Order: sequence, then structure tokens, then C-alpha cells
Amino acid sequence: MCQKKAWKDHKRECLCLKSILPHVPTDSVRLVARIIFKLLEQPDSTSGELYSINDLKSHFKDLNEDMKEGLGHLAATLEQYLKKEIPDSSKLPPGFQTLEYFCKLTCNSFTISDGEMQDVGVGLYPSMSLLNHSCDPNCVIIFEGKFLHLRTIKEIPQGEELTISYIDVKMPSHMRQLQLQRQYCFTCDCQRCMSKEKDEDMLAGGEEASREMEHSLATLEELRSQNKLKEALDLCKKLINSGHLPDKNIHQLKALDFAMDLCIHLEIWEEALQYALQTLQPYSLYYSNHHPVRAVQIMKVGKLQLHLSRFPEAMTTLKQAFEIMKVTHGRDHGLTQDLIELLGECEMGMKVT
Repeated sequence: MCQKKAWKDHKRECLCLKSILPHVPTDSVRLVARIIFKLLEQPDSTSGELYSINDLKSHFKDLNEDMKEGLGHLAATLEQYLKKEIPDSSKLPPGFQTLEYFCKLTCNSFTISDGEMQDVGVGLYPSMSLLNHSCDPNCVIIFEGKFLHLRTIKEIPQGEELTISYIDVKMPSHMRQLQLQRQYCFTCDCQRCMSKEKDEDMLAGGEEASREMEHSLATLEELRSQNKLKEALDLCKKLINSGHLPDKNIHQLKALDFAMDLCIHLEIWEEALQYALQTLQPYSLYYSNHHPVRAVQIMKVGKLQLHLSRFPEAMTTLKQAFEIMKVTHGRDHGLTQDLIELLGECEMGMKVT
């Protein structure tokens, strides 16, 4: 059934993918290709969107030369990718400007995530592009499959603007500003940026030690990509136990997350829980009370406690995750339903013991 529903959109894409094997294009290249196919099939159609892709700004003139060069490479990749279906530019939709659309995608796309906030793709939701950014937003974007949900996470006075964060806020203000300027071509003037709130906490332990840890994290990424999980875990432990940085340092925190994930993959459950517990205080520091990332992290801890049959602890932790998730995801979201099932398992485990 799913295959039949997807085939209308996928049949042309499938030919393109086969034609360039073993190479796989980036998500952005595939998305622009899908937009082209849609425009060719329904050039004059109107959707129920408040805003269409034609209304989106590209900010091409505001991009730096490195960004323009990168987009040029994507355009060249797209040309190769489409060659089987669209052999030359005369077959593109009338007036279609490839670079312009890549720019629109860069400035307006949403990273689609799964229930546990892991990136799985990229999509355009033009009406949602009307939302402005804040590093301390009053709303969050949650996905269920390809469907996007806008959820409020604070009491919002009548007339106050709805805002979301375009980026992960677990970065010092200068890094957030750099990313926002580079990708979205604006300077954030929210209160959190102006006050540089939590910057000192994020780089606690000293700049030099932070830089060394950041460099080591790149090595960890490489080891994990090579599936050298035991070697990566040994390095992780060495970095974490060096004592140079507190857990609230964002690079130390990333190392803790690394260690937790590696232990889970290696089925070292007790150590995975130890590292997971160390992340909770820093997560509560950098993410507001009702934030989906924090909810998912607490849920991971609860799942580990449940797996280790620590039922009373798991019940307390999972209830805490539920109190956040019913706001950030809603009671009907698939992940919230999974959490309710875990609470049921926990309750049964407590009765048995």
C-alpha cells in the first residue's frame, strides 16, 4: 500500500537514482528534483498553503562566495542526477532558475526528524517559513512521518508573535549568530543573544580545553563512521575522565552523548545509563522546561532504567518525560504513545517484583 502511494512521486526519482549509482545525491538535490517534477506535472496548480514556494525569498545576493560556490556544486550535481529524465535545461519548468531554488531551500527548508529527534531528511513547508526565529522560542516544530506540527511550549499572550528556533540552541551566542548569518542571512537580536546568556556555562573549563575536546570529537565521529565502536568508546572514556571540563561544557556534553550511544550499540547497559544520567542536568540547563530534545533525552534514561529492571526509578523518569512530551508532542503523537506503553510495562514490572 505504501509503495503504491509513493510510486507516483518516486517513479521518476527512481530512474534518476539508478542512473547515477553508486553515487547518492544529497537530500537537498533530491528535494529540488522533486519540486521540478511537481512543477512539470502541475504547473498551474494551487495548494491550500498560505504561502507557496514562489513566494519564498532566496537571499542569493546576500550569500557569501563560499556559500554560492557550494550551491553551484549542488546545481551541477542536480544536472547529472536529472540527465536521465531531463536531458537539457529546455525541459525544465518555464523560468526555472536552479540556483534560485537551491537558495530558497537553504533559507526555508525544515530538517525532518524521527520521533527521537534524529535527522532523516529535508522538506519544504512554505507556510511554516513565515515563522521567525528566536533563540528562546515559544513554539517548536515536531514531525510525525512527513507531517509537520507546530506546538506551543509557553503561555503566549494575545498578540505576541509565534517564534521557533531555526538552529540547535545548545551553542554559544557567537556560534549561533555565525550559523544564522551564514545560512539565513540575518543577525539575531533576541534577548538571549544580546545578554549572551549561558555562554559562560557552555564553554566552562576554559577555551583551550574546549578546543581540544572539539577536535577530539571529530576523531570520534570518524571512528564511529568506520564502525570502530570499541575504539571510539575507549577514546570517549579517556576524554570524559580527563577531568579538564565539567559536564555542562557543550563539548564534554557531546562526548557524554557519544559514550551513551556507543554503550547502547555495544549493549553495555549499566555504563550507558551512567553516561545518560550525567547528561540530564546540562540538558535542563540549555533546553527550556518544555523542549522536545529534553523530553527525548529523559525518555532514553527511563528506557535504560526499565531495561535494567530498575522499575521505581524508571517510573519516575518516564513520568517526567511524559509531562514534557504531552506539551511538546501532544498525547496522540506516536512517540508519546510509545512512552505510555513503556509506563505500562514499568507498572507491570513493579507489580511482579
